[in-house]
Amino acid sequence: MSLLSENVIPGNHGKTFGTNAMSHSDLVKIKESISHIDGIKDVIIEEDKFPRDFIIHTNTLVSVKEIQDAVIKVGFHAIPKSLFELK
Repeated sequence: MSLLSENVIPGNHGKTFGTNAMSHSDLVKIKESISHIDGIKDVIIEEDKFPRDFIIHTNTLVSVKEIQDAVIKVGFHAIPKSLFELK
C-alpha cells in the first residue's frame, strides 16, 4: 500500500471509484454522504457508465477508507479504481 493508493490527494486529477448503486436517487445519497467529509471539494457522478462511477476531488488529504465508510453507511460499496488509466 502507498500514499496514493490509500488516500485521495488534493488536486485536479481526483480519484475514481466504482459503485454498486444503480438508480439516480441512490447515487445522490452517496454524493450527499461523501460531501459531509472534511476536505471533499466535489463529487462527480458518471451515470452514463456501467458500473456507475464517481470521481472525488479534495482540497486536503482524505483516506479511501473514510470515503468507503461514508458510502457503506447509505448501503452501497465504493471500490477505488486504478491510480492511472492505461491507454
